[in-house]
Amino acid sequence: MKTYKSYLFDLDGTVYHGNEPIVSAIHFINKLANSHIPYGFVTNNSTRSPKQVAKRLNGMGILAEPWQIMTSSVATASYLQANMPHSSLYIIGEEGLFEALAAFAQTEDKPDAVVIGLDRAITHEKLSKAARFVANGADLIATNPDAMITTESGLVVGNGALVAAVAYATKTEPIVIGKPGAAIVEAAIKQLKLDPRHTVFVGDNYDTDLLAGIHAGIDTIHVQTGITTDLSAYKIQPTYSIPSLDDWPI
Repeated sequence: MKTYKSYLFDLDGTVYHGNEPIVSAIHFINKLANSHIPYGFVTNNSTRSPKQVAKRLNGMGILAEPWQIMTSSVATASYLQANMPHSSLYIIGEEGLFEALAAFAQTEDKPDAVVIGLDRAITHEKLSKAARFVANGADLIATNPDAMITTESGLVVGNGALVAAVAYATKTEPIVIGKPGAAIVEAAIKQLKLDPRHTVFVGDNYDTDLLAGIHAGIDTIHVQTGITTDLSAYKIQPTYSIPSLDDWPI
């Protein structure tokens, strides 16, 4: 097992299950903090701000600050700053996305880009506006491609399904920022000033977390505490697979 100088963690299935913390992860992350080993968190959730995510982690006994959190909303803002710094936007989403994109002009008059994050108050009118803008030449940007997400009430439609409606209506391929793409991991590495050669991504879901790390070109640790338990069907394997973080030495 390789010794790493920094760690990035997925959240749901890796650090907690809903409102229930995963004890092995809590202990491991706090060991990192006590050993002064840098770490951060990467989440496709676009609805919460880094401050809100950090507060939730703190409530579970995890040492975390907002600057250690990379949400898909913050990663989207980073992408826009790097590639479309003066663009005007039409935004579908919730508080976390609007906060992350506060520096950009918002308009309903020929926006340069339509940005879609999860909106649990989505309407036909919002989707129709988005589709009209994209059909008229606006870029279509998705904070993340999640088809469905897990809630305490069960599975619900994720942001990927909202984006798919606009993409299908306009025959347009969206720019996707969140996992399994590399952009969100690269944004986290840049924000935390980590060395990718000595950083490892820890996640439970092969199709999002582990692929994001693989696409970003960094090592990955699969923890068998969440969605993916059997890796035998996958051609590209993570660097390591362990039952839980109790099985990984610092």
